[in-house]
Amino acid sequence: MLLAGGTMLYFKALFDGLDAMPPADPEIRAALDAEAREHGWPALHAQLALADPATAARLAPNDAQRIQRALEVFRTTGRPLASFHTGGASGWQPDLFLSLEPTDRAWLHDRIGRRFDAMLAGGFLDEVKALRARGDLHADVPSMRCVGYRQAREALDTGEPLASLRERGVAATRQLAKRQLTWLRSMPQRTVIACDAPDVQAQLRRAVGLAA
Repeated sequence: MLLAGGTMLYFKALFDGLDAMPPADPEIRAALDAEAREHGWPALHAQLALADPATAARLAPNDAQRIQRALEVFRTTGRPLASFHTGGASGWQPDLFLSLEPTDRAWLHDRIGRRFDAMLAGGFLDEVKALRARGDLHADVPSMRCVGYRQAREALDTGEPLASLRERGVAATRQLAKRQLTWLRSMPQRTVIACDAPDVQAQLRRAVGLAA
């Protein structure tokens, strides 16, 4: 079996299992959405910092989806999100866990910028316009909160200049990459391959037992 990613939570679920969590509460979510529209997600992040400082410390002030879930759990149960994390292992570990991680942050930032430029050149804004026109994908749908899509939707709503959209989209993608690397560094079983090394392909071939 070959798994490639991506979203680190999926790997954590495979390696450690998933803890039983409180179910979603539509009324509390709706109330949080209303508060965010009035005050902004950074204000709700400040609320979370008082109720659950450990979770707030690892979330960006505009990470709407995760801030909402953490506050929802706290308002439902009176307990911080971390109190539901038991750390029980599933017992499954891969034979080989390769992690492509850059050693040069500037190299990563350059690639993120070029990727976002390619998205814009490839008609990304037209794609977001078409999604908005469907009528069933409002701003609170998780898919429309994704990095890039959220910034494009907001730019279309406000008439934001393309240069400003690019700046915010690239910044949000950098933050996502930083969180992904933080996830990876919490997994000591991984074998790190420097993805910005000139011989990265040779390193990968050696790691999987193929001749370089």
